[in-house]
Amino acid sequence: MSTYSLPKLHNAMWPGLVGKGNEAGQEPAISLDRMLELTAAANINGQKFEGIDYFLFLPHTNPEASDSELIAIADKIASHGFKVGSLVAPVWPGTIGDSAMGDSVAKEKFLSAVKMACRVANVFEHHGVRKYGVIRIDSAEFGVSKWRENPKAHTTKIANTFREAAVIAAAHGQRLAAEGEICWAGMHSWKDMLDLLEEVGMPESLGFQADLAHTYLYVLGYNAPEHALIQPGYSDEEFWSAYKKMTEKLRPWTIDFHVAQNDGQVHGAGAHDKTGKHCPADDPNGKLDIVKCSKYWLEGAAKRGIEHICWDGCMFPNSMLENPATWNTILKSMIAVRDAHGWN
Repeated sequence: MSTYSLPKLHNAMWPGLVGKGNEAGQEPAISLDRMLELTAAANINGQKFEGIDYFLFLPHTNPEASDSELIAIADKIASHGFKVGSLVAPVWPGTIGDSAMGDSVAKEKFLSAVKMACRVANVFEHHGVRKYGVIRIDSAEFGVSKWRENPKAHTTKIANTFREAAVIAAAHGQRLAAEGEICWAGMHSWKDMLDLLEEVGMPESLGFQADLAHTYLYVLGYNAPEHALIQPGYSDEEFWSAYKKMTEKLRPWTIDFHVAQNDGQVHGAGAHDKTGKHCPADDPNGKLDIVKCSKYWLEGAAKRGIEHICWDGCMFPNSMLENPATWNTILKSMIAVRDAHGWN
């Protein structure tokens, strides 16, 4: 067993949903019950996952669920010995929300999704199943082409929406974390993400969620070549120098952290635009030293209020998600991260 009790080790429930659906070529969603079972079954020398991070939308959660229905979900999660950590607000068009750089109607939809997530967070906290974690958001503007028509004005519009969302979250005792992915306008490079966070200017209420897979593409400048920190064929020395530069800029804002692997490619499924390709933790084509990369993000994590880390493996095929070995391999990687960089 680890000598460290923190950060707690969580598994995400949304890999059972993201990219899944009923359209041609899509695999069906995996239920919350099944995702909980798969997570609970993982075991490495007696160490198990200690919690889950949770996506607040159908089919896992009805956003209009009553308090009693939410309490029943909390009971179900707790019955596996899990805590709930970070929650994903359904801010995208087609869920509750809409683009953070859209018109006034779109903005109100975005804010309504944040209000809904805050309500669920408070119900879970009152229940006792949730004691830490953030609410995850993004700009909900797929792709960067529209943003590029007027980058400064569009970043300001996103920042204004985020600022209003942060005020709502603070009133509910919550913090928001914007997950940097190359598919989200205004958040599609490390520099644009930093500019957005600084323009919002509310670090106590809105910070950054770092994902190892997505931020690897930040270093490459995949959707913003002008912000690339390394070029194809880079050396180890060049990589770590670039990684240090990126993390030094974004780490002070980082209040939530996803352990992940990436093979340098992008992947998308269903309505989810192409973004950093999550790979199995032991993927032979993986480009990242998971443990070493995690060190850069977790430095000073306790002081920033981080109490857990979460695995993110979006858009894995269902056969991989249903394989118990997948989750044991992931859990083993999570344990290695905590053994190297944890705290009590």
